[in-house]
This record gives sequence, structure tokens and C-alpha cells, in this order.
Amino acid sequence: MSSGYSTQELMIIASAREIKDGEVVFVGMRLPITAFGVARLTHAPNAVGLFEVGIARFEPAKDMLYTMSDPPNQLNAAWCTGTMQVMGLLQGGQVDAGFIGGAEIDRFGNINTSYIGGHRQMKTKLPGSGGAADIAAMSKRLLAIMNHEPHRLVRRVGYITSPGGLDGGDSRRKAGLRWGGTGAVITDRAILKPHGEDGELHLFSIHPGHTADEVKKHTGWDLKDHPDQMQTPEPTPIEMDALHAIDRDGFWRS
Repeated sequence: MSSGYSTQELMIIASAREIKDGEVVFVGMRLPITAFGVARLTHAPNAVGLFEVGIARFEPAKDMLYTMSDPPNQLNAAWCTGTMQVMGLLQGGQVDAGFIGGAEIDRFGNINTSYIGGHRQMKTKLPGSGGAADIAAMSKRLLAIMNHEPHRLVRRVGYITSPGGLDGGDSRRKAGLRWGGTGAVITDRAILKPHGEDGELHLFSIHPGHTADEVKKHTGWDLKDHPDQMQTPEPTPIEMDALHAIDRDGFWRS
């Protein structure tokens, strides 16, 4: 806890800031659900949220959501349909940003939620893709959220579940993915963004209470500084009020 907000609350607000007004956002589980709500109540009142279960919302749900299928997410939704219909919007290029998490992410933003140690020498079997591969492949911009540890931020993931920049450069386009790629990685220590011709992730923003050296020590590759590097602004009272309006029970405060 720092200055009246938790690490998770800072991650939610930092993630919410990545959503632009008027964007169609594919919202993943846990922190992204709340981040969409904060964005909608603050700087992005015209953002639209899509949920994998087949729900589209203009306004955030009135009650706290623990999963995207919770009844409050269905109540007063703009559209309650099926997974195929909302996934079709991805394929049509109508989704501006997608939010997902993962177990591992590498320097080009590729995400692993399938096998730790790779497919053939697997150490741990993970849940797999769900809709994450579709979101990463077809959103115009991918936003990823995860804890910042060397075993999570690795030089190369053992298995690509959800494509970021693949091998860097134009390899994503050569693979047939016409748009998209990693826009930002929000962690509990910093924000990473791609930079340079190869699109490698660089240290863009350092959260309050952390240092560049510390962030780099917790990264599994030689993390370079982004030319526009900054310190992550602390949450404003307006942002905290919006967060507390959604997280009324303080689920993310500890």
C-alpha cells in the first residue's frame, strides 16, 4: 500500500488510462473489467466494452464483477448475444484494444498461457487460450497486465499462446496479421511499451515507489529505456472515486 492506494489499484488506473474515448475495448477477466469501468467513468465516457461471453456494455455494471458472466454484467447491457457474435467483431477489425493477462510475456509482447517450459518439455500445464489468442491476433492494439517478475517477463516465451510482435520487426505482418500488436504492458512495477524498428518492449513508465534499476533486475532480458520514459502519475482523486464506485467492497484495496 502506498499513499492511500494499493498496487493493484494503481495497476487498474494505469490500465484505464490506456483506453481512449470512443474506443471499442475487448475486456478480459479480473483487473481489466474494473479498468474499463474506471475509464468509462473518467476520461473515456464513450468507450464500449465487449466481453467474451457475448455481452456489450456502454456503462460499467452497477455492482462489482468477479467474472464477466456475473448477472450485474448482463443487467442493462447494450447487447447480450453469443461468443461467436462478439468474436466476429474482432475479425472485422472493429475492436480498437484488447485486454488480456498471462503467465509469461517476452520482449516482443508474445504471451504464454499454455505451457511453462514449452510444449515438448512441459513443466506446468496452464489453462490455455480461451479467447486470448483471438484478441491478441485481431485487436488493433493489445494491452497486457501481469506481475513483474523475471520468470514472467522472459526473453522468449516457451510457447506463444497469444501473438504480440512474434520475432519483431515485420514478422507479425508476414504471418498474416494485418494490424495490431502490443501497445502496452502494465505491471505492478512499471509500464513497458514497444519502441524501435523491431518493436522490442522498453521501459516507458516507472510506478511510484520503484526505480528503473529495480524494474530491470526483475526483467528477464536487457530492458532498455524508452526515449519518453517518465514516472507513472499517482492516481487522482477523480480516478480513485471512480474506482471505489465500482469496487465498493474494496476487493482490490489489499
